[in-house]
Amino acid sequence: MKPVYRLVSVCLAAAFTLTSVFPLEAAGSGTPVYVSSSGKKYHRFDCKTLRSKKFRIELADAERSGYRPCLLCKPARNDDALYRVNIENIRSYRQVDIKKMPRGTLTRHIDGDTVHVTLENPPPGLNRVEKIRMIGVDTPETVHPGRGVEYFGREASDFTKKALLGKVVYIALDWDTRDRYGRLLAYIYTPDGGCHNVELLKQGYAHAYTRFPFQFLEEFRKLEREARDAKAGLWAADAGR
Repeated sequence: MKPVYRLVSVCLAAAFTLTSVFPLEAAGSGTPVYVSSSGKKYHRFDCKTLRSKKFRIELADAERSGYRPCLLCKPARNDDALYRVNIENIRSYRQVDIKKMPRGTLTRHIDGDTVHVTLENPPPGLNRVEKIRMIGVDTPETVHPGRGVEYFGREASDFTKKALLGKVVYIALDWDTRDRYGRLLAYIYTPDGGCHNVELLKQGYAHAYTRFPFQFLEEFRKLEREARDAKAGLWAADAGR
């Protein structure tokens, strides 16, 4: 084989390998973003944090695959279809507009802070059935393989099951679309405008989970303090016995 033909063959093989791992976006098929072979975030083309070779993919594919947006370059997001409280610049959980949120039915309950929702008309970037981890709350474990059933875990799990299973819900997102397990990170709202994440805190079924930033972080911390002061739920005087 002549050198020029050998070079063409090698280039074609490399291109096929890359597109099989990182499917390239067809012209005009959607919003382009960029990822690296070892990264966990997606970026704008000119992002300074993309030091290694970058691959162009569609935004919806990046979100569906669990990539998170880079906070430095602030790439495009599917905000037209996904109701994000940070983009809306909402400062309190009370200020949301559920009419703008994707609507669905809670079809499976895992524990106090994790559920499955079947969406009626899933927007780009979301699946018809999503496993949701509620933002900003952490209920005691009931299904963790290494922890067993923790104090007040059953009560928190039963509270979520009774309140939401089989019912219509609305979902709002924040900065991060998914966690490292691929679960959708969301606030769950009910048709009356109530936020279930908030109810878990108010009634003492959950801690405020503040390891990662989110729009209502300080408000959720305040709700936990109020539940502690009121000795609600797991904060009762005999907690842990």
